[in-house]
Amino acid sequence: MSAAVGLDVGDRNGVRTLTLNRPHRRNAINPELWVALRDSLEEIRDDPSVRTVVVTGAGGAFCSGADLAEISDAHPTAKMRLLTDVALLLHELSVPTIAKVDGVAVGAGWNLALGCDFVVATPESTFSQIFARRGLSLDLGGSWLLPKHVGLQQAKRLALLAETIDAVQARDLNLVTWVVDGVEIGEFVDDLADRLVAGPPVALAQTKALLNEGADLGLRSALANEARAQAVNFGTADAPEAYAAFAEKRHPRFTGRWAVPRVEKHA
Repeated sequence: MSAAVGLDVGDRNGVRTLTLNRPHRRNAINPELWVALRDSLEEIRDDPSVRTVVVTGAGGAFCSGADLAEISDAHPTAKMRLLTDVALLLHELSVPTIAKVDGVAVGAGWNLALGCDFVVATPESTFSQIFARRGLSLDLGGSWLLPKHVGLQQAKRLALLAETIDAVQARDLNLVTWVVDGVEIGEFVDDLADRLVAGPPVALAQTKALLNEGADLGLRSALANEARAQAVNFGTADAPEAYAAFAEKRHPRFTGRWAVPRVEKHA
């Protein structure tokens, strides 16, 4: 897939690597990249030659979330349907998945990493559920993933305060599997992927499904709730205010004011 779209796809001995390649935006995901991710995950789902998936980012960042500089005219429910597709496809892949994180993993970018089976990070990696700073609530499965990893209280801390934590803190909270020096992470992830490729594919797929389904069957409901909540958020003045503040490099002024235009009645 063309780097112009923002996604590089590579194959090596049964390992499919998806590289977010928009380094000028710290790999923020724009509408075209969401579509490319969905299409690539669908291809992986239907390709028996893929035995392990690695998701990573180019240029010293993993993913800084959704691209605030590119605002689509699509209805919020259509936007969220696309994110829901990506989250479900990633979660439901039968093959093991690895997030290779170097640099920032923010908002939907962090939840993209958490949607993988393993997260390998460098000491320079930083993480934030930044949504509250943007006048939004969690998406891409964050409301389901966070409590699974850290429990409800710590999930609320990360989501409501939108704190930034480092890789060691994330590992201590069970949000990162391994922290590896930057010069070693490539070799480490290659070795991990090779070990997974060498495993029994059907047994690994069954085990992964058992673990996922045994933990909880509610991801689809959680994603539906997120989509509805996010549509409400987009109807307030806070989301556009956050975009404007981001562009103007100032602190946003949130009010919670409902901003959907009224429809005038005509005689």
